[in-house]
Amino acid sequence: MTRLDPRTKLALQAGLAVAVFVHTTPRGLAVATLLVVVATARVGVSPVRLLRPYVFLAPFLVAGPLFGAVRLGPPWFVPGDAVGPALASYRTLLLVTVGGLYVRTTPVRESEAAVQRLVPGRFGRLLGVALGLVFRFLPLVRRELEATRAAMRLRLAEERALHERFRLLTTTTLTRTFRRADRLADALRARCLAWNPTLPELQFGLADAVGLVGAVALFAAALV
Repeated sequence: MTRLDPRTKLALQAGLAVAVFVHTTPRGLAVATLLVVVATARVGVSPVRLLRPYVFLAPFLVAGPLFGAVRLGPPWFVPGDAVGPALASYRTLLLVTVGGLYVRTTPVRESEAAVQRLVPGRFGRLLGVALGLVFRFLPLVRRELEATRAAMRLRLAEERALHERFRLLTTTTLTRTFRRADRLADALRARCLAWNPTLPELQFGLADAVGLVGAVALFAAALV
């Protein structure tokens, strides 16, 4: 997967997303799981390490099936009603895994080049620059969040009420993030950000041909 053109990777992601949203049965998701496992093995990264940055999604993925099964009256809990939400949560987990594989195996500049070649004109250049900024800025936001949590632990903020801790965490993180954004804007102006930067060359190879066939097969499976 690391040798594929980023446009091929995007096509495969789109095909898999459409397929899993159409084929929501356990059998369809089992086939999608097999494809994701093969892709992860090809990249050679541990699934735990791959999904660690997205651990904040875990409560939402677990809460969906629970809320689907809970009732306000007898019998209070219906396990059968949790099947649909559980499949939806698992489908989301598959797509997050594929997105993580793309981020791990694709340099930011190649993603910018892929977007600008897929979307022509000034809008495509703007979209490519925005994508590059998002990929580069999100790790900084996560770092600010971790620094804020560490500072709160040192100041014994965990002894405060939950709502007070949440307020401190969000306001402090947002303040530090906005300061980062201001410094980033100044740095971009100082470096004369170009609307038409020199981007790396993208070329399709034999592996991309196989990947595109796989993407077409996924779209076709969604239509069947």
